[in-house]
Amino acid sequence: MLPDVISSIYQLSEEQLAVRDAARDFAQSELWAGVIERDEHQKFPAAQVKKMGELGFMGMMVSPTYGGSGLDTVSYVLAMEEISKVDASCSVIMSVNNSLVCWGLEKYGTEEQKQKYLPRLCSGEIIGAFALSEPEAGSDATSQRTTAEDKGDHYLLNGTKNWITNGTTASVYLVIAQTHPELKSRGINVLIVDKDMPGFIQGPKENKLGIRGSDTCSLMFTDVVVPKENRIGDDGFGFKFAMQVLAGGRIGIAAQALGIASGALELSLKYAKERKAFGVPIAQHQAIQFKLADMATNVDAARLLCLQAAADKDNHADYAKSGAMAKLFASKTAMDAAVEAVQIHGGYGFVKEYHVERLMRDAKITQIYEGTSEIQKIVISREILK
Repeated sequence: MLPDVISSIYQLSEEQLAVRDAARDFAQSELWAGVIERDEHQKFPAAQVKKMGELGFMGMMVSPTYGGSGLDTVSYVLAMEEISKVDASCSVIMSVNNSLVCWGLEKYGTEEQKQKYLPRLCSGEIIGAFALSEPEAGSDATSQRTTAEDKGDHYLLNGTKNWITNGTTASVYLVIAQTHPELKSRGINVLIVDKDMPGFIQGPKENKLGIRGSDTCSLMFTDVVVPKENRIGDDGFGFKFAMQVLAGGRIGIAAQALGIASGALELSLKYAKERKAFGVPIAQHQAIQFKLADMATNVDAARLLCLQAAADKDNHADYAKSGAMAKLFASKTAMDAAVEAVQIHGGYGFVKEYHVERLMRDAKITQIYEGTSEIQKIVISREILK
């Protein structure tokens, strides 16, 4: 539950609060019941994603002109937190579609590209994926080995991408590739690749520690013909495009981490009031109270950082630092809170039916993807040293 003090500080509108409440209702009524089974069997939440599209959660910041909800980033953060409390696999699918694919297409795509892809992405008819990482290009995004050779009216795409969220289920992929190696980062392009293009193969799903309902795989491109009209932006714009969408993506993942931490806290509070030891609920023992106090303090601090980053983005301020701070702190809070939630639950925390072991497994990835915690510290230090 979002504390009233934060509503007051940020003067959340009735519309923003309604979005938060709708996301909470959806998470509790549609996601909670099957989340353990989806995690156990790595089952992609196809029906749930379709429903998220129907509710407007798959294109939250896209203009209604293109089928989106036309909402702000604060609303997006509020919805991400509520959904992530219950199922981080669903929230990362939502985050990639919103932050990395839809936002990038609307911000930098041509009118034809927007009309072709955004309505279907926003409705949940199709979902998108963002392909940047490679075997030797994770944190070092400039070292692209995937090539897009300029052939006049088309590009010839060759290479491999790793760790692609929505990899086996997406229908449209934004692929970062090198066209002019001699120009290094200034020679990189971003291309829209459709799933059925000849020479494009999706690898098997990775067997992951957490977010197991979300599918992650490698992508292989062998002489894939991509028309020039599928390039986003000018020749050589790809690296700048990637950095811009990732800066916004950090806010989404920060909100995901916040949701995991908030969910861990809520489950821990409930359990601590019900579980008895030495004749009283464990919530009356100072050792447990101190854990809950630390969790609550860090969750509120993480929420404030997430809302600050979202507000900066909505106000067209520079959100590089605030977004990186939000992701750095919220992801650490998620990991710490989830570990403490397992500890508070004791032996029950170690079994699946109490949910907190899954939150602990899901939390770790928030410190890794869309920029590791170490990369966030580089971004923050550069900003404060300017």
